[in-house]
Amino acid sequence: MAKKTADKNAVTQPQLGFIGMCRWAWRQLTTMRVALILLLVLALAAIPGSLLPQRIQDPGRVNTFLESNGAWGQFLDTIQMFDVYSSIWFSAIYLLLMISLIGCVIPRSAQHWKAMRSAPPKSPRRLGRMPGYETFTSATGSAESRESADQDFLDTAQARLKKLGYRTVRHDDHVAAERGYLRETGNLVFHIALLVATLTMAIGSLFGYQGQRILVEGDTFTNSLVAYDSFEPGSYYDADNLPDFRLKLDSFESTFDDQAPGSQFGQPRTFDAEVTATADGKSEKHTLRVNEPVRVGGTGVYLTGNGYAPEVTVKDAKGQVVQSGPQVFIPDGGDPGYTSEGVVKVPDSAGTQMGFVGVFLPTATQNENGELVSSFAELRNPYLVMSGYTGDLGLDDGTPQSVYTIDAENMTEMTDASGNPLLIQLAEGETQKLPDGGSVTFDGVKRYIAVDISQDPTQGLMLVSAIAVLLGLGLSLFIPRRRMWVRIKDGQAEVAALARGEDQMVERAAKDLAKDLADEPDDDPYDPEGDSDEGPDSGPGARSRQG
Repeated sequence: MAKKTADKNAVTQPQLGFIGMCRWAWRQLTTMRVALILLLVLALAAIPGSLLPQRIQDPGRVNTFLESNGAWGQFLDTIQMFDVYSSIWFSAIYLLLMISLIGCVIPRSAQHWKAMRSAPPKSPRRLGRMPGYETFTSATGSAESRESADQDFLDTAQARLKKLGYRTVRHDDHVAAERGYLRETGNLVFHIALLVATLTMAIGSLFGYQGQRILVEGDTFTNSLVAYDSFEPGSYYDADNLPDFRLKLDSFESTFDDQAPGSQFGQPRTFDAEVTATADGKSEKHTLRVNEPVRVGGTGVYLTGNGYAPEVTVKDAKGQVVQSGPQVFIPDGGDPGYTSEGVVKVPDSAGTQMGFVGVFLPTATQNENGELVSSFAELRNPYLVMSGYTGDLGLDDGTPQSVYTIDAENMTEMTDASGNPLLIQLAEGETQKLPDGGSVTFDGVKRYIAVDISQDPTQGLMLVSAIAVLLGLGLSLFIPRRRMWVRIKDGQAEVAALARGEDQMVERAAKDLAKDLADEPDDDPYDPEGDSDEGPDSGPGARSRQG
């Protein structure tokens, strides 16, 4: 019998079911708390994009990183750490953020519209419980004169509140007022602008393009598809509509700090690329700097990297030049001395192909272990160290390969007369003989820059969205949302203020309004001693703090 009674009294929990779970998940996703969490997660997810090289910006550095880090580099590539901003997980985060913002902003906008059109709420019964509260005697005399004075007092209070920017409603014995609707408006503007900015980025990626090119001093880039080192068009961009312009790198100069002590020694100070841009038959000279792009033909050209290109001349056993010119070497991003790695490929050598793998040192010195290192990033003692290979470079089978690496699987390392691996060490202007009778000469050094060339039709809208984000954030942070009531009965006046949210000035607002309405003498209302002969708690204008 007891068991049956217990079964009857047992509480049965309702089952949400699949529809209920979906409804619950939607409500959680569309809360402002989750939207802020997703915004923070998106910011954290973007960190790898600034710490690791990205293919869309510098594919050469990505290849160098992969070769230097082996399995770790391959793992990072598998989880799309070198394509952060186009990765599946990054896209999932900002898509969830957009859905959350849409589901959060639309209902809140409707509620805010209704709130703006509704009247301020009536006075609570006990105003003394409000955080800002003042009471004082406003009038004396007969009952008839007090009633008239009370109405005049409420008229004055309403006019004063309107002057302070409050929306007011007059009732029989009190005035209700509210201000600060722009706080919620700013909050909504912030989130709507953030949503528009996210959509703008997506639209820009669909209808724009982005490409990369390395320019050595003296080179001219013609804006055509084949001239890019890498090219990423948007899904709806027609590459046949590329703007017609040319860009020539006249010179590049960089300066590094050689005076500052400690960690600041060797830090870069300036990067100045002098370029000549030609569009619509007109040529103009510009100075291209970091964060100071040049616009040509409606396209932005951004300086994203720089380095050294040693000029190397290779001759075969017959003394004929088989390779000559600057070779781009990629600097090690973690080395302040700009130690750079690169290759020289010689596919046209008679009899067999040659390849050289080398390290370039802008300011060569020896460390305490006797190893060659670069102690400074500027060209103060340029030195080139290489090893050579002969055999098949793999250029004839049509397999794509990096211009910054050599596949030595089908090649044989060059050796000296003693059978040891050949080590080529050259200062500027020096020549070293090769085992087959050829030679390698280090002629000099040129500078190069890496530029990012992009066209985004949504930049204007992105600027407007960014301004709206800042404006909305400012309104939501610095405008207080506040309600005030002024009530009077038989000459006894009450002023109360209530903040909606954090407002450190709510008590001050009640005191200031009470002071204005009480028509006190010009003494300090916050001085507890006062200057009046009657004291602060006497007379027709006396005020007191209660509650």
